[in-house]
Amino acid sequence: MGTNPVRFGSFEVQPEARQLLVNGVPAKLGARAFDVLLALIERRDRVVGKDELLDLVWPGLVVEENNLQVQVSALRKLLGPHAVATIPGRGYRFTVSLGADEAAPAAASTSPAIPHGLPEQRTRFIGRERELTELRGMLAGGARLVTVTGAGGSGKTRLALQVAAGLVDDVRGSVIFVPLAPVQEPALVAATIALAAGVRELKELRDRDALLVLDNFEHLLPAAAEVSTLLSLAPDLKILVTSRARLRLSGEREYALDPLPPSDAAEFFLDRARAVRPDLRSHPDVSAICERLDGLPLALELAASRVKVLDPSLLLERLAHSLPLLTGGTRDAPERQQTLRATIGWSYALLEEPLQRAFHRLAVFPGSFSLEAAEVVARTDLDQVTALVDWSLLKPVGEGRFLMLETIREFGRERIEGSSERDEIRDRHLGFFLQLVEQAEPKLTGPEQRQWYDRLVVENDNLREALAYACESRDGERALMLAGTIWRFWWNRGRIAEASLWYERAFAVGQNASPTARARGLFGMAHMVDAGGDFERSRALFEEAADVLRQIGDTRWLVLALTHLAGTYICLGDTLRAAAINDEALDLADRSGDARGAAVVRSNLGYMLMSVDDRRAGPLIERALEGYRSVGDTYGIASCLGNLAVIDLHGGETEAAAAKLRESLGLSSSIGDAHTLTWSLAAAAAVALARGDPDAGARLGGAVSKACSTLGLALEPIDARLMTDTTAKLRELLRGSFDDAWTAGANMDLAAAVDLAVKKLGA
Repeated sequence: MGTNPVRFGSFEVQPEARQLLVNGVPAKLGARAFDVLLALIERRDRVVGKDELLDLVWPGLVVEENNLQVQVSALRKLLGPHAVATIPGRGYRFTVSLGADEAAPAAASTSPAIPHGLPEQRTRFIGRERELTELRGMLAGGARLVTVTGAGGSGKTRLALQVAAGLVDDVRGSVIFVPLAPVQEPALVAATIALAAGVRELKELRDRDALLVLDNFEHLLPAAAEVSTLLSLAPDLKILVTSRARLRLSGEREYALDPLPPSDAAEFFLDRARAVRPDLRSHPDVSAICERLDGLPLALELAASRVKVLDPSLLLERLAHSLPLLTGGTRDAPERQQTLRATIGWSYALLEEPLQRAFHRLAVFPGSFSLEAAEVVARTDLDQVTALVDWSLLKPVGEGRFLMLETIREFGRERIEGSSERDEIRDRHLGFFLQLVEQAEPKLTGPEQRQWYDRLVVENDNLREALAYACESRDGERALMLAGTIWRFWWNRGRIAEASLWYERAFAVGQNASPTARARGLFGMAHMVDAGGDFERSRALFEEAADVLRQIGDTRWLVLALTHLAGTYICLGDTLRAAAINDEALDLADRSGDARGAAVVRSNLGYMLMSVDDRRAGPLIERALEGYRSVGDTYGIASCLGNLAVIDLHGGETEAAAAKLRESLGLSSSIGDAHTLTWSLAAAAAVALARGDPDAGARLGGAVSKACSTLGLALEPIDARLMTDTTAKLRELLRGSFDDAWTAGANMDLAAAVDLAVKKLGA
């Protein structure tokens, strides 16, 4: 405790002067009683055994236990009957909260305290306007028991204090703040509330019109019945609780507190950082720091304290593992809030062992996860997931999905790191998501493709984690199967560079993979190489994939490989070879009843003929369009419409081209197909030129150039030729204003460019 005075209520303990003040006046207290008081205050976080107290107060002496009882009775006469609790068979405990400034000098603060007994707040309250309004509205609107729940360090206590301070004038009686963190025994809750309220028993609150703030209730949930009793006793009493878990009482209104949103989190971080480094200016890495720390106020506060010696950029680098760094909270904060690990550990320690096991198993998920995934991977169930939500260690995100904040997840992973169970869980995680992509692959070309693309977007972090484990564990079979099966998702979303890295890693550990896994990997890698414009290399990869697929008799994948191989030959200018391969693919598709495969081949043949004879190309693409519509393949429909629009442009049918492009853009947008969107934008620029709107054409051209650069995409020959011709004509028409219009388009993101195109195509 040191030599600083300690205050609680109207009392002040002065260790150096060895006296107790009551309202500033020294009280009569014997030396032994004072020593007992100091010993209990210094160990207020636990029960102090009688033998331990005897050794502390009468060291080296043999003293009867009744001497200790005499000193405790003297303390109770001065401090109140509940200040020192007797724990039968164990010892004594000091039950009074010392408040946030317990170790501060008596005259240290110059800021006025919040009235009605609320602890003084020495830092600026930032954000939370909506939460303040809603909570005050709930209490003013008739709710008598409101529980603010949230993860450790999310700012529940500070918000509750701010809510209470704003209601002081509305409460005829008083606002009573009861910090419960130091109380370890549920049996002491009633006595602690009574002491804070200045009464001997809770029934004395019967006629009080007051707001009771019970802070940190999560470890005392068995005492929730006391709260229920209190509400029944005192009809004019309202209770605001902060807890990591709700009390589960009838009439309770739960208010789940989220982390700070990005803008408030950044303001919060800078405010706290400037307390230790006043000259700190806004920094581009602050947003990334806040994102890494999940917007948790405690984590941000601890990180901000490091800015005194670490610039934000260096701090961000060290936050790859945040828990070791986030220590050193203020000395007057509770011990459990002086490090982020201690804050999360406080919640973890309150869980029963099966729930602890479920918690650290679920930490394997790097992002959100479904209940089904939790059941298979972590071998948990709905009851356990719900319990972890109740404890604010998980949060629901969307329908049937759950998320563990990154800072909490890191704690969970620490619990299991190095154990054999860790690899078992990651292995089940890999197996689950490999099975998921196997299920998704055929759905990505059918009527459910939009839903499945959305599902894979949501699972993207889990897919990366699964691939990382497959490569780390040198499981080349599953690494290649997963990477090869998910190629369409990466290609559709324009994630060419990332996909290429995964293929390299998978092949590096896949020397002994099965022919099926190797063929999948070759096929997927060929697509990424092809998208980047290296057609010679993609040809070699597609040919190798086709050879393996022939050997294992996988007709469906062979049709796909041959079709895309033919497309590569078209890009290389070898139309005869392309035609022969297309014929083989079409024969295989027709004989196997593969309607979509046949549509792909016909679309490919039509595209090949567009460079020589639109009249022959059109019917083939129309028939392919019918095939795609019959199986509900949005991607195929959009692609055919785009190609037919180019044929219309070649024939001077500008309005027909515009109509097809509007439909194509709408369909491609619905599934997030970045490639087809880019190709259609190139055609839309040509439509704008043909309609006499060169400024819009140049802006769309700039957007196409930007998209190709961002996605690592090379336009295929026909589209590239169209774009080159259109750009030359636009430059000639616009002359000096061309560069400005082109740059304006290049500064648009893909979504904005699509909006512009749809607007212009509808004009």
